[in-house]
Amino acid sequence: MPSFHEEEIREVLRKSWSIHSSTKWTSANPAKGQCGVTALVIHDLFGGEIRKTRLSEGWHYYNEISGKRMDFTDSQFAEAISYDDIPSSREEAFTDTNGEQYQYLQQAVQRYFHQS
Repeated sequence: MPSFHEEEIREVLRKSWSIHSSTKWTSANPAKGQCGVTALVIHDLFGGEIRKTRLSEGWHYYNEISGKRMDFTDSQFAEAISYDDIPSSREEAFTDTNGEQYQYLQQAVQRYFHQS
């Protein structure tokens, strides 16, 4: 398990996200559509819990690690999120992505951590 440094993880994710991890990705908004797949990969690496909040666009997934909310895709939204912190699961988060996107992001993130 890599060490947990929030800013380093945010940077690794920004470099890893692409059209291959979410079809909603754009260079102007790289976090767009990445919430489910990111919550899954972060859960793989650091454990914790997956949480969700209902937004106008649908469910938004993120993580809770050591009792702290960690939303690595919050930058996709122009407005602040009013979080519900509803307990979720890997199965639910997977409804926001697919196996190819998950595998792509998991491998891309792992490459960055193995380089360090």
